[in-house]
Amino acid sequence: MDVDILYKPTYSLGVLKLAGSEQVRVEGGAMVSMSAGIQIETKATGGMLKSLARKALTSESFFQNVFQAPAEGGHVAVAPALPGDIAVMRLEGQPYVVQSGSYMASEMGIETESKWGGAKTFFGGEGLFMLRCSGHGQLVVSSYGAIHEFDLAAGQSYTVDTGHLVAFPEGMTFNVKKVGGLKSTFFSGEGLVVELVGPGKVMLQTRSWGAFLSFLVPQLPSSGN
Repeated sequence: MDVDILYKPTYSLGVLKLAGSEQVRVEGGAMVSMSAGIQIETKATGGMLKSLARKALTSESFFQNVFQAPAEGGHVAVAPALPGDIAVMRLEGQPYVVQSGSYMASEMGIETESKWGGAKTFFGGEGLFMLRCSGHGQLVVSSYGAIHEFDLAAGQSYTVDTGHLVAFPEGMTFNVKKVGGLKSTFFSGEGLVVELVGPGKVMLQTRSWGAFLSFLVPQLPSSGN
């Protein structure tokens, strides 16, 4: 599979180019368009129990779609639900932990399963519900806003608001905590943060859907108006 990413970084569109009879797994609702002859099979990926866990603990779909190209090949175009970016990661045996909602597509050699990464608490409302992606092949992830990547050296720590975290390698030390003391947690405008400790590559998104909702919801008319 070859992936072309167009219109970066705000309104990205990923074009997944498939060889003859090649298959790709795509998250439900991510498909924008496809070429002639592409066949679609919808299934509970990983079996009933894994699909139930993924649906219950994350915002991912219970069902995922498998697209198969005809003998002459074809393509499937995918896009995130929110205005944002798309990135391609190549996994070679190193599992990655991916934010719920950022998984878009993957080659058939990639397996996904739900992973508990923190608690949805009173503070901030942004729980770290994550997916564990493992195997060999290309993984396509999305973001709200642009994707910012950087490498942490061994022992180097970095603190990230949970709403901006997209992906990091499994095995990287992380600790979910509150911002400062109780006063800072309530009045700083921040909720939960995660402290990451390298080594490894980290992917962030420049916008947070939780912060957007916190801005948007108070502007909406109430039922009494």
